[in-house]
Amino acid sequence: MVWTGTWVAERLGIELAGGEELRELLGLALRRNPKRAHLLVSNVLGKHVPQRPGVVYGTGVGLGERVAELLGADTERAVVLGYAETATGLGHAVADGVRHAPYLHSTRRPVPGVRRAGGFEESHSHATSHLLLPEDPGLLGTDGPLVLVDDEFSTGNTVLNTVRALHGRYPRAWYVIVALVDMRSTADQGRLAEFAAEIGARVDLVTLASGTVRLPDGVLERGRELVAEHERERAPAAPAVPVASAAPAVPAGTAGTAASAVPAVPAVPVASAGTAAPAVPAASAVPAGIAVPAASARPSAPPVPSAPPVPSAPPVPSAVSRVALDWPAGVPDGGRHGFTPDHRDRLESALPAMAADIAAALGPGVRRVLVLGFEELMYAPLRLAEALERGADGVEVRYSTSTRSPVLAVDDPGYAIRSRLVFPAHDTAALDAADRTGDRYAYNVAGGGFDAVVAVVDSLGDSPELHAPDGLLARLAAHIPRVVLATVPSYLPAYALPGPRDGRNPRRAPHRSQEPPMLPEPLRGPAFSSYAPDDVGWLLQDLSDVELEAPTEEREEAIQSGGAHYAESLPVEYQPSDRYQRLFASALETSAARIARAVGTVTETVLAERPPRPVLVSLARAGTPVGVLMRRWAQHRHGLDLPHYALSIVRGRGVDANALRWLAAHHDPADVVFVDGWTGKGAITRELAEALAEFNDAHGLPAGRGFDPGIAVLADPGGCVRTYGTREDFLIPSACLNSTVSGLISRTVLRADLVGPDDFHGAKHYRELAGADVSGHFLETVAARFDEVADAVDTEAKEMLAADRAPTWEGWAAVERISEEYGIHDVNLVKPGVGETTRVLLRRVPWKILARRGAGADLAHVRLLAEQRGVPVEEVDGLPYTCVGLIHPRYTRGATGADGKAVATP
Repeated sequence: MVWTGTWVAERLGIELAGGEELRELLGLALRRNPKRAHLLVSNVLGKHVPQRPGVVYGTGVGLGERVAELLGADTERAVVLGYAETATGLGHAVADGVRHAPYLHSTRRPVPGVRRAGGFEESHSHATSHLLLPEDPGLLGTDGPLVLVDDEFSTGNTVLNTVRALHGRYPRAWYVIVALVDMRSTADQGRLAEFAAEIGARVDLVTLASGTVRLPDGVLERGRELVAEHERERAPAAPAVPVASAAPAVPAGTAGTAASAVPAVPAVPVASAGTAAPAVPAASAVPAGIAVPAASARPSAPPVPSAPPVPSAPPVPSAVSRVALDWPAGVPDGGRHGFTPDHRDRLESALPAMAADIAAALGPGVRRVLVLGFEELMYAPLRLAEALERGADGVEVRYSTSTRSPVLAVDDPGYAIRSRLVFPAHDTAALDAADRTGDRYAYNVAGGGFDAVVAVVDSLGDSPELHAPDGLLARLAAHIPRVVLATVPSYLPAYALPGPRDGRNPRRAPHRSQEPPMLPEPLRGPAFSSYAPDDVGWLLQDLSDVELEAPTEEREEAIQSGGAHYAESLPVEYQPSDRYQRLFASALETSAARIARAVGTVTETVLAERPPRPVLVSLARAGTPVGVLMRRWAQHRHGLDLPHYALSIVRGRGVDANALRWLAAHHDPADVVFVDGWTGKGAITRELAEALAEFNDAHGLPAGRGFDPGIAVLADPGGCVRTYGTREDFLIPSACLNSTVSGLISRTVLRADLVGPDDFHGAKHYRELAGADVSGHFLETVAARFDEVADAVDTEAKEMLAADRAPTWEGWAAVERISEEYGIHDVNLVKPGVGETTRVLLRRVPWKILARRGAGADLAHVRLLAEQRGVPVEEVDGLPYTCVGLIHPRYTRGATGADGKAVATP
């Protein structure tokens, strides 16, 4: 039998090094991905390659049983966490093997009203943001072992970033990483032990097989060329081929009427019209060492009342039949909000009857059936497929799921992805606006020899897009004679806020004993801050009397060890030397016109796009001086008196929802424009977008009527936003200092003992630093240049409004590259741009500074600060930023030298 990685290996020189079991478990494919060209395609995961459901489920259960043996008496205290989207089903099966452990998987689907317990980034993925949304907020708060499950352990970055993020909030003594295969390079293999020592916890690894992928030089570029070459060959689309069994979707409200014929759309790529479809590689063989659990080994439980029918189900095409599943009431559709052993027992008791209903819907004569799951919805269709396999004699059952991941399909027996179906996303009501237009894929379905397919979706995915002429059902019906649709009710925690989406799938209302109390009015200067009262209203609470400062070295050690979050304390305010103050004054005088020009350009852009009177809301505190300047520009040039407020946003914990609630009660949310100073890699941009989407949805604010996540910034060197004054990375003098250039206000603080559920986030007013305050001087110096730059601003604003300003996210890509090149492996420790580098030197423990070779005056203050702290400055060619600050990646107080300032270079 030909190995399904042969095609890629021969053309790119990629070598799969390891035991023979690796080739049984994995094939290879190519994808258009700027980070990694090849894709390891699992034969036992049930994602890209249809496989026997007993094999897929048995693989996960077997790994879980090994974990239970490892944990011993601690098994009952364990929690299992799986990764979206690929490992949601695998993680769930592992939890079943552990037996006593509750299960949670990360999700890329924001859910209104469910508070995030955390989130993290997946560095090599095409879609990176993961959310953790447990119904029970204490699920991750236990001190028992945490079992993290992914399909492959390649570099270790994703898992280690997850552990680092979670350990900071929920520290524990034992982590177990589970993966089908361990594919780390030799260079990466030592990092696990180093990481365990760094956080002071035990970290174990459980896998089926291990090996590595050896990549020749230039493989990424060659992979791109190969993908492009094959896409060009298939560019002229084959004509649509009418299929007798494929009828068009029936629009909602027209049931019973005659529908006009719509030709079926062929898979992409498939053989040309009139030729045989490609053969899909068989994956039914059970790889060595994988045990399929017997039916008798599974728990049973008494039956429970059935769930209510899914509301407002759209009609289906005539070639598609619908089967009603008697899904047990109160049992989640998966682990997005948590899945307990009790849930598992109740599902087990209901599976035989649901499988029997599916078999009846398939009818007689069906011999080869595919049960097709849906992105993160992997476990429910897997268990239905496995029950069908056990109960339907003479029927060959396979299981796989649709996916977001774009992969090249090549009709060759030595290639893992033989065919693909392409269709629009059909859970759009559950997605952020930016995610609703993407294509979705089903691989190795067309040409797979199936005479029936059971498409299993959740009720949010049972949408008009699913039933559209180019939707998934029509794509399936074009290639498979019989299509059965089964819908599992989407689970929502009972306390979640209501928010009907597109008129479908009503939500349950929350239970609240009383409405939250009225929020106080914004704080204003001079009582809070040195700004004039009209300059800004602070949606914060005053914590000036609370001792919150800690030495920088102590804070860094606590943050990186997981003992504290950076927003729970404040750094000691840096007091500049006379030399540094003179440098600030010189930099301000030199750059004032440049800043004024950027202020004018971004303000004119905002006024043109958000007439007639936008409400400016700056992200405290770096955005606040910019917000004040934008307000002054609008007043000076147009006589407009724009409201301006400042609120808190905290990386990893979101925006202050109470501040949003106050704004929504006093202004039209659609008028609000969020303002920040600059972008780095875009982490805060993403954080704000996620938080606003959740708030809008939870409060019934539809698109165009809710808060807009777009941020207006003075400088956008990271390419993260579409509203900016410039995309150059230059010195903004307000970044040179702390509170003394920001109205004497500290960083914002979010700590449970100080900030209650109905409080604004906190901050301090450093009244005692009034003698060193240059906040007003900074504003007046820049504003004095407004008239001088007015003509240039008019020209730039017109050009800006006519230009393509779509975010490029170049900064994020650069940060990931730097993180890997310098062995940091954590994007949160890489701070790009002049502003962020300055913050590193003022507030964190810096490791080294990367400076673009030839950078001049913009870096004078950076070089001075680095000299004062004993931090090396490394000149770099081709740096996309003027400079980048690297936080010490393995910080302890012993790493900083005797004086606690000079960082020892490893």
